[in-house]
Amino acid sequence: MAVEIFYGTKEIPADFGPSVVTIGVFDGVHRGHRLLIDTAVKTARDTDTKAVLVTFDPHPVTVFLPERAPLAVTTLDNRLKLAEEAGIDAVVVIDFTRELQGLGPKDYIQELLLDGLRTVRVVVGENFTFGAGAAGTAQTMEELSGEMGFSTTIVPLLNEDGVRMSSTTVRDFLSDGDVERANWVLGRHFSVSGPVVRGNGRGGKELGYPTANQYFPESIAIPADGVYAGWFTLDSAQAPVTGNIEPGKRYAAAISVGTNPTFGDSERSVESFVLDRDADLYGHDATVEFVSRLRGMVKFDSIDELLDAMRNDVRGARAVLADDAARHAWASAYFFLRTDAPSDAS
Repeated sequence: MAVEIFYGTKEIPADFGPSVVTIGVFDGVHRGHRLLIDTAVKTARDTDTKAVLVTFDPHPVTVFLPERAPLAVTTLDNRLKLAEEAGIDAVVVIDFTRELQGLGPKDYIQELLLDGLRTVRVVVGENFTFGAGAAGTAQTMEELSGEMGFSTTIVPLLNEDGVRMSSTTVRDFLSDGDVERANWVLGRHFSVSGPVVRGNGRGGKELGYPTANQYFPESIAIPADGVYAGWFTLDSAQAPVTGNIEPGKRYAAAISVGTNPTFGDSERSVESFVLDRDADLYGHDATVEFVSRLRGMVKFDSIDELLDAMRNDVRGARAVLADDAARHAWASAYFFLRTDAPSDAS
């Protein structure tokens, strides 16, 4: 059964619940977030109630301190998808510009948790805050829950090897180009999704490396400029695809992030060279997963130097992605990767 999505408390049916609720922005849905979600889902299954995730869009910081708004690790659509995959039954999306803003802790709990979701238990992280001016804390929630007729589970923050599993940590790793460490925090490959658009056409016509070009708003986190090994997946196509790329299947790719300094381009893009495949993807949505950084962005003195580097990038991508597929024990039908392509050495 698909996850139910309610945009605001007014969309919640009057007979909804009872429920176990976890609350937060959940940007990234990283491993720390998964502790909260998994706790809520297990509790809901054990008590025959519904597991509900309450998230916020836009991020509350963009409402109260827009100059400090963080880059988004995941879009709302991706958060909803990941919540469903984790077993959440329903998601409530709260827009602070329209709801809950200015409510004190008790009124916040009454409107969202009791009147709306008929909550029997709340699962929050130890650094959780809520209500006007962030006056409520996890301890406040625990104290008020006994008084107001529900219970609270406070989940400690997840730390490993001295690193806190947080959205901020993911952003820091991405800004360094360290997608492997970002993936470690996330518990999956960092990815971006968006439409494939026409670039300058140089990759295919001049260089023999046609790329699928994607551009993202400045509010979206993407890795530092450089070349990466990763997977390219065409999302469910609304129209037929001309070529030999199928929707829903991972394809090995060498991915360039940056502005193409060799040619003096100025607009930052994500360009995926899908190995050993050829298709017209313009107008289709695609997801790019980052596995490992191959090198930084370099301005080459000649086209020949650039082509030599690109051939090395493709060889490096094959090796990295072969290891990644083996590590995940993926069946061959789940991805496409040739490890014996002779053209890499030309």
